[in-house]
Amino acid sequence: MNRRFALIQALVSLVALAAVVLWASKQESPHIPADANTLVWLIAAVGLYVVATLVRAERWHQILAHTGVQTNRTDCYALTTVGYMGNNVLPARAGEALRVMLLSPRCDASKRTLISSIVAERVLDVIALLAIFVVTVYAVLETAQVLPTNRPVLVTAIGILLLLAAAVAIWVLRKHHFFERVRDWLRPLADSPRAVVSRWGLVLLAVTFVLWAIEGSVYWTVAQAIDMNIGVGGALYLVALTNFVAALPAAPGSIGTFDAAVAWGTHRLGVAGSVGLSYVILIRFVLYVPITLVGLVVLVTRYGGWSRLRSATRLEASRA
Repeated sequence: MNRRFALIQALVSLVALAAVVLWASKQESPHIPADANTLVWLIAAVGLYVVATLVRAERWHQILAHTGVQTNRTDCYALTTVGYMGNNVLPARAGEALRVMLLSPRCDASKRTLISSIVAERVLDVIALLAIFVVTVYAVLETAQVLPTNRPVLVTAIGILLLLAAAVAIWVLRKHHFFERVRDWLRPLADSPRAVVSRWGLVLLAVTFVLWAIEGSVYWTVAQAIDMNIGVGGALYLVALTNFVAALPAAPGSIGTFDAAVAWGTHRLGVAGSVGLSYVILIRFVLYVPITLVGLVVLVTRYGGWSRLRSATRLEASRA
């Protein structure tokens, strides 16, 4: 990985983590009830996340199938957990590359084609999360509470400035023929996203909404474990917010950025500091720890562990 990009990731995580630590130091100590009711809610949350992971794996399998890639469904399910494990412990969201590298020898598709299936997944996710965010902010929750500012003129002015800056950047890039080079590089990656633009793609989009609704129920269930009243709309708002922030360059597992997004989002929903801190700890555990452990076990038992991965990486480097 480019060292400069790795440094940017580390700095983003450090700044976000420092902000979270500063915020947490000003709150009362977190209190997580140790009764049977809390345990039941947390087990339910983990179970719902298992369901969401299965839906996500089946969606990937269907995208590959409609792109013409014949794969074993078991591999798609297993490598989905491996991919999330990789995203949680490796830099630059390398879990996606891990999925591609381990699936490629087991099917008849090129790595570019497999990458295109992941691009299609991300396109569906962005559409669904953006729709959920807009609906929850403007139709379900009170706008003044969950947006950074309630000054529409300021927001509009900032948006106009960003559009002007983007227009200048596009003009400069076009003069240097940047987009022609990008188009040539991306053409082999367009198979799966092109397949999504169809009636079948609408079905996949509906499945994606169901997927994120299930994940929203995980956020809501964890809240119930500590008697935090955020409602279904608040849980969906947190899902969209945290996943958009988690897309920022950061250290493995979105360390700092994810936690800052959860802390900021719960505060905007009117949650008290100590309860919000308890929620940050629990939602981090539920979303990251079980799937990381499962993915690690699957990698070691089914795909040969890290040694095989390193061998495949060296082989690819020698061919380049």
